[in-house]
Order: sequence, then structure tokens, then C-alpha cells
Amino acid sequence: MNKETDKAKRKTDKKNAPMTVSPQPRMIRDIVSTFFSLIFMVAFVLFFLTCVGQRVAVDGLSMEDTLHNKDQLIVDCFTYRFMRDPKRFEIVVFRLKDRPGTFYVKRVIGLPGETIQIKESRIYINGEVIEDPYATQTYFPSGSAVSSITLGPDEYFVMGDNRQNSIDSRYEVGPVNRGQFVGRAIYRIFPFANRTNLIPKES
Repeated sequence: MNKETDKAKRKTDKKNAPMTVSPQPRMIRDIVSTFFSLIFMVAFVLFFLTCVGQRVAVDGLSMEDTLHNKDQLIVDCFTYRFMRDPKRFEIVVFRLKDRPGTFYVKRVIGLPGETIQIKESRIYINGEVIEDPYATQTYFPSGSAVSSITLGPDEYFVMGDNRQNSIDSRYEVGPVNRGQFVGRAIYRIFPFANRTNLIPKES
């Protein structure tokens, strides 16, 4: 083999040689990729817990038979904050101004601007009886709603489903301001045997 042939062969072998990548840059890329993936996951979890969903435990009997003591709920904190106002019959979680550390779980009955009155265990909205499919008992006290109550432009009338055993808008809670809502209860996740979608069909 002459020199020219040998030189041409070396050029061909060099051209056809497989490309190799230094392990160090690849390792750095993997570390950076993993780091950003972790940052994304943490940011997503924080966003979900603060803006989308929050876990709340039921304390007490005021929402029986729909909810029971120690039930664990997922609360949608996103919808009321960014999309729309609460609707009638949605289960809401809220805080009172003088008890910001306590969560209350009730059902929306009256909407802003409406006039509420309860007579003989029947709920009147703007003078007309509404269907009341969620009440546990057929008889319950009127409380302050024995006389008509007109809600303000940002106020809601809430009640527990167990209406003989619920401290709600009929009593010391009073109408709940829109800004006091944490969100709406959308799912019972515990006990596992009773996992339930809590969003009313009309919502």
C-alpha cells in the first residue's frame, strides 16, 4: 500500500468513526434537567395547595347526612377566586372574621340581593318557596330568618343540612361575605368507602 492510498484510508476511517460525547457535559445536562423538574413539581404542588385545592376536615354534625364528623374534603379554591361566584346549593368552606383560624362547612341557600325568610320549615326566596332537597329533617327552626332578611350585594345565606343542629346564617354566623369564602367542597376523599363527588348537578 503506497502512502497516498494509506493517507486516503485514514481520512475515510476518520470520517466514518462514531461520534463520542464527553461524559462530563452530559452529566451536567442531566443534573440541570433534574433540578428544573424538581422545581416545576414543587411549584405545581404549591400552586395546587394554595390556588386549586385544599384539604379540610369536617368537625361536627351540622352537615349530616351529606357529610359526617371527620370526613376529609378537597376544596376547590380556584373557581371562586378566578372564574365565577358561588351558586345555590354548593357546599362552601369559609372563615369568620373574628375566628380566622376556623373553617366552616355549610351549603349556600341565599344569593346576593335576594330576600330570605323561613316559615314553618319552608325556605322562601324573594317571596317564593324553593325546593329544599338537602335538608336532613322536615322540621327545623327559622332562627333570625323568621323575619325576612335581604342580602347585600356581596352576601350569602348559608345553612347546614342538619338544620336542627347547625350554627349558620340563622344564628350568630349571619350572612357570609364573599371575601370570607375559602372555596367550594368538591370531593370527599376519606373515609375511602364513602368517597363522593360533592358538586351539585345544577352546578
